[in-house]
Amino acid sequence: MIFLQTTIDPEMVINVNDSIKAATDSLITQVKENPGTFMQDLLQSAIDFGLKLLAAIVIYIIGAWLIKRIKKGLTRLFAKRNTETTLSTFIVSLVSITLTILLIVITIGTLGINTTSLAALLAAGGMAIGMALSGAVSNFAGGLMILVFKPFKAGDFINAQGYSGTVKGVSIVNTKIVTPDNREIIIPNGALSNGNIDNYSARPIRRLDIELNMAYETDADKCIAAILSILSSDQRVLDSKTEGASDPISVISSMNDSTVTFLARVWINSSDYWQVKFDLNKTLFTELPKQGFTFEYPHMNITIDN
Repeated sequence: MIFLQTTIDPEMVINVNDSIKAATDSLITQVKENPGTFMQDLLQSAIDFGLKLLAAIVIYIIGAWLIKRIKKGLTRLFAKRNTETTLSTFIVSLVSITLTILLIVITIGTLGINTTSLAALLAAGGMAIGMALSGAVSNFAGGLMILVFKPFKAGDFINAQGYSGTVKGVSIVNTKIVTPDNREIIIPNGALSNGNIDNYSARPIRRLDIELNMAYETDADKCIAAILSILSSDQRVLDSKTEGASDPISVISSMNDSTVTFLARVWINSSDYWQVKFDLNKTLFTELPKQGFTFEYPHMNITIDN
């Protein structure tokens, strides 16, 4: 804990008290000598301030309405031009904040407050806030990096910062993703731009590997032929005619203590990945035993010699 000790100059306190007393005496003297003029000036000042306050309120209401219309117009424009959601949401958010700050400055200026001093105060305050909120500045810079280098776009399925989900939008400080179980995750752009991003949607096709643990008594050639037949029967499985893909394969990938591992490898469209994986798992599990192949699991045989 840090304690700050300040000292008060007695002479400064006396000067302040004298100034307040002099101003009060002058006001009392004016009221006594010419109360009519004083009340007239007071009423005029009140009217002037009321008019300025009314004008400031009107300007703020109209400005807020215009900012709302501009946001909607930008959103429609980006949608019409099929602009990426990540870019459109970022720009709309940035424009909205900038215009709101400008509106506040104009409103305060309408009240008669010196906006030059206010601008200097805002600059100093902005510097202090920037130092205190260095994380927010980092997130803003991270958002710019994401927009420039585009490691992902809205609609992509990514894995980042320990979360997997579909990108819904990028604001000036964070990115929103929705997980497969419909949770909304908000990730700071600073951490996102500096971390690893696994974009499952970046490529049109993906490779799917399925491992099958079979018994050592399995006929390897017949089992491989059966697996290939099952893989090829699914019309969603791609072959070498598709750019970047290859024909389905099945091999023995490893021989373990109690099992022989057969590997089934296919190429599929990225959008079909999970459904094809689930369907092939089910088909292999149900069809291979019907053809006489046994799935094995780690076990130990113990023989007792009496």
